Amino acid sequence: MISNSVSNKNWIFKKYDEQDVLFFKENYSLDEITSKLLSIRKIKKENVQTFLTPSIRNFLPNPKIINDMEKSTIRTLQAISKKNKIGIFGDYDVDGAAATALLANYFSNINLPFEIYIPDRKKEGYGPSVDSFKKLINKGVKIIFTVDCGTLSFEAIDFAFKNKIDVIVLDHHQSEINLPLAHSIVNPNRIDDKSELNYLCAAGVTFMFLVALNKELRMNNLFENRNIKEPNLLEYLDLVTLGTICDVVPLVGLNRAIVFQGMKIIKTKKNLGLKTLFDICGIETRPNIYHIGYMLGPRINAGGRVGKSSHGANLLLNNNPKDVFKIATELDQFNKERQFLEKDVLDKILKIIDNTSLDPVIVLSGKDWHEGVLGIVASRIKDKFNKPVVLISIDKELGKASARSIFGFDIGSVIISATQENILIKGGGHKMAGGFSIKVDKIDEFKKFILKKFSRINEDIKKEKLLFLDSVIAPTAINLEFYNKVHSLAPFGSGNPEPKFVIENVKSVNNKIIKDKHIKSVLIGSDGSTIKTIAFNSIDNEIGAYLLKKDNKLFNIAGKLSLNEWRGQSNVEFIIDDISVNKTFKKMVPSSIG
Repeated sequence: MISNSVSNKNWIFKKYDEQDVLFFKENYSLDEITSKLLSIRKIKKENVQTFLTPSIRNFLPNPKIINDMEKSTIRTLQAISKKNKIGIFGDYDVDGAAATALLANYFSNINLPFEIYIPDRKKEGYGPSVDSFKKLINKGVKIIFTVDCGTLSFEAIDFAFKNKIDVIVLDHHQSEINLPLAHSIVNPNRIDDKSELNYLCAAGVTFMFLVALNKELRMNNLFENRNIKEPNLLEYLDLVTLGTICDVVPLVGLNRAIVFQGMKIIKTKKNLGLKTLFDICGIETRPNIYHIGYMLGPRINAGGRVGKSSHGANLLLNNNPKDVFKIATELDQFNKERQFLEKDVLDKILKIIDNTSLDPVIVLSGKDWHEGVLGIVASRIKDKFNKPVVLISIDKELGKASARSIFGFDIGSVIISATQENILIKGGGHKMAGGFSIKVDKIDEFKKFILKKFSRINEDIKKEKLLFLDSVIAPTAINLEFYNKVHSLAPFGSGNPEPKFVIENVKSVNNKIIKDKHIKSVLIGSDGSTIKTIAFNSIDNEIGAYLLKKDNKLFNIAGKLSLNEWRGQSNVEFIIDDISVNKTFKKMVPSSIG
């Protein structure tokens, strides 16, 4: 461990087993770094091959292991047999848009009529409402699917039940013991679910449903009887991958296989909406996870945040080039508006924060905060102060909040508990993120409630800013061969983090500010080799300040490898996450943490 980094982080080297490393090298003919990284990730000896080449076949379980899956497919088969019109109520974020498009594309492929409803974030808020269900029922739907929402939508689903409309919930958010009167609730995060698929996003759950439904339709000869070509579900993996990456769910098990195979589909650019958005973003190289998560995702999300909530889903299921280009262009513009609003709200909030007197959980409210960007701003503040953050936008007597948490503090469970205690009107979420609505006069009570919950967790979690690292490498390792070895463990994400490395004893010889916020540097290693680096968004932080200092002292850099592709040329750079002024790591002992 090292604590004297310029950004005050503790550098912790992950532990590996030398015997495992030796086994991987001898039995799988793997190189040193790949073997070491596999050991760090605690990959079992018998699972090495499936980890390196994950296939859907190897990881896809029987969908019926999820509660209510069989019940939901039988009911859907009945609706299809009668050619009933289907209602699809989706969330406005990327995962919700992807899950909505999955269902809509499938129903379209089997010639089934459907109606989509995506709520307006500002006017309607999250999840189904009685009014939204009324609108769907008035359009002639006989059955309603909710995707990426619905698990806790008691009022709306009870209304549908009373009006003899069956609701099928396809969701992944945390649940309560009591559930609404839906026909079926397919959610691996139900308290009573034993599928062990709780890591799936909504698009993943929806894919599992389509696998089960497709099999049911095949067994009942529906495709043959109606002269319909059976959909190839593997071609749907681009949308499942989009939702999986952008919802930042763990890339383990089935998720890993989905993204591994789905990226192959994405690279073919068969989905017109994704292809058009790639073009709008100016992405000319092979699409990668970064492009999906940081370029496409924010634009698809922008519709729900500051524009038209339905744009994301419509982009992914529309096949008219003119319409798709219009939607993609508008989403790009919405994203620019989102960036402006985000900066405005972030600046306002940072001005009222005094870090010396902050509570261990940051709970703030304001009347002029655009609720569409609160989640992003909360994430920025969480990263800056290493504390859970709750931001509440007040409109008259009602507040709408977004919350982001740190490792070890389950914010979704806290929100559900506060709802059960009648502190909140409604709310939900995941371990790391959530949202809710609250009466203004209950904000102080909620603050006391969350502080009490936070006081019960480990003190180390509350205080430490940790940077987990995989290995020290030489400057000469910054090359394409080494990059390819490291990326044989891709896809990277939550649950399989991208490997991070340390390069010791470098000095800066050239720095360049890019777009007024990034710093590109040329560093010289102890062996005289040059290293091209970039420190993103560093112009206003400690890393940028250190790089721009006019001295030639030796320092160490921590970060990850990045591949730049331009006009057929591939070059590897080093992305700097942190800097330490230590001269050596000889005294460092690998930690068992992480």
